[in-house]
Amino acid sequence: MAAYKPVVVQACPKLGERITQDTLYWRGYKTPVQIKEFGAINKIDFSPVPPYNYAVTASSRIHIYGRYSQEPIKTFSRFRDAAYCATYRDDGRLLAAGSEDGSICLFDVSGKAPLRQFEGHTKAVHLVGFLSDKYRLFSGGDDYSSNLWDIPSATEITSYSEHTDYVRCGCASKVNADVFITGSYDHTVKLFDARTKSSVMTIEHGHPVESVLLFPSGGLLVSAGGRYVKVWDVLKGGQLLVSLKNHHKTVTCLCLNSSGQRLLSGSLDRHVKIYSTTSYKVVHSFNYATSILSLALSPEDETIVVGMTNGVLNVKHRKPEEKNENSQKKRQPSYRTYVKGRTYMPKQEDFCVSKPVKRVLRKYDKLLRSFQSSKALDAVLEPPIMLHTPEVTVAVMQELHRRGTLRSALAGRDEKQVNLLLTFVARRVIEPRFTSVLVTVADMITDIYQPVVGQSAIVDKQFLKLQEAIGKEIDYQEELLEVLGMMDTLFATFTKKRDTSLEENKSNGVTEIIETNTNY
Repeated sequence: MAAYKPVVVQACPKLGERITQDTLYWRGYKTPVQIKEFGAINKIDFSPVPPYNYAVTASSRIHIYGRYSQEPIKTFSRFRDAAYCATYRDDGRLLAAGSEDGSICLFDVSGKAPLRQFEGHTKAVHLVGFLSDKYRLFSGGDDYSSNLWDIPSATEITSYSEHTDYVRCGCASKVNADVFITGSYDHTVKLFDARTKSSVMTIEHGHPVESVLLFPSGGLLVSAGGRYVKVWDVLKGGQLLVSLKNHHKTVTCLCLNSSGQRLLSGSLDRHVKIYSTTSYKVVHSFNYATSILSLALSPEDETIVVGMTNGVLNVKHRKPEEKNENSQKKRQPSYRTYVKGRTYMPKQEDFCVSKPVKRVLRKYDKLLRSFQSSKALDAVLEPPIMLHTPEVTVAVMQELHRRGTLRSALAGRDEKQVNLLLTFVARRVIEPRFTSVLVTVADMITDIYQPVVGQSAIVDKQFLKLQEAIGKEIDYQEELLEVLGMMDTLFATFTKKRDTSLEENKSNGVTEIIETNTNY
């Protein structure tokens, strides 16, 4: 008896991802570490000085984590309600945070109790930041106001009430110690100068602003809101340079790398997009488990920390650069020993002994070998195989059709199994590599289960979906044939013109030769 030959699965070439320097660089991060917090993580901020600890604001607590620690090394929990936007000062010695009750707390990183408490907002404070002179704070709250505070005296310097909705984000200029920017749910971004009584510039973003970012040079401003990330030229009066729409849901956070050449954006669509700041094209993307609320990159780009809505903190560290010089020298002798004899060609007088290879059959192959057609089809209709390797399902169907047992394998199925079959066929029949097989399968299913049409609403719905998918595909094919006909007509016209021009050139050349001969 001949040995059973496994089903041959048609291998289709896959378009590989384009490997660039950015791809290699951003893939150079280790497997992420997951840390569970007490609530949704609304802000992550790295200390600007070594050892680059980072503050995580979630629920009513602020946790300080070390670079490689999975447990907080310090906790600030003296908040009556939820805490927001814990932010480091440029020297890394002070930390400021807002709260749900409208107060702002200033902490010494080495202490526990607040050094200062600023009272003035009447509603929750979601924005707190330090001006670059290190002696003033700016804040924004749900009472639509943006305030400026003096740290030594803990008093309010100025209050701006120009926004008409919640003030939720902002940043300070590193070039000018009097300039700071706020973004609001009233769709505007305002630039304030502490020396004036009102804003000096207003930019209309078009959507509720979730995050703003100022480039280190102070000339470019990035705003995020809705699905859009927009870049503005501040020096040209807030002129829009580029509008990016690469996310499917609201963009919640922005971040720059240490060199300012890469811009990172996080969104509720569970993606972090990385843009080049020269072309503003996406150079890489990270996927996460749930929606993203906050994002931070360490000052040396060594760590990426992402905070999500389910309270999970995702921390990725860069892999250390390996020095392979010594290890390669040690491996060379063993490598030579390992490949010894690999290139040897047997001579005619040599006796070759082949080691028998045990072939492991898959589940559907075992069932086909024992002629269990219906069970073999069931084995390849499991969701993991249908979703990730549909070519296996189609290959088994093709084998059953070759054997003449496909109709019997499709028959005698209940409502759930018929629904599964029709779902697969309706989804994959439009793919050219599967069309020839699945059209036959669809015909057989229609013939077998035509008498029961109208008895199950679920099966009827799948038949309608199949009809709609095939109808759309036929329309597309007709449109493509029309386009091909137009292109053939155009190409034919071009070739005719070219032929006539060549004939004219040849005739002109012949007459010129005849004229020159007569002159001689």
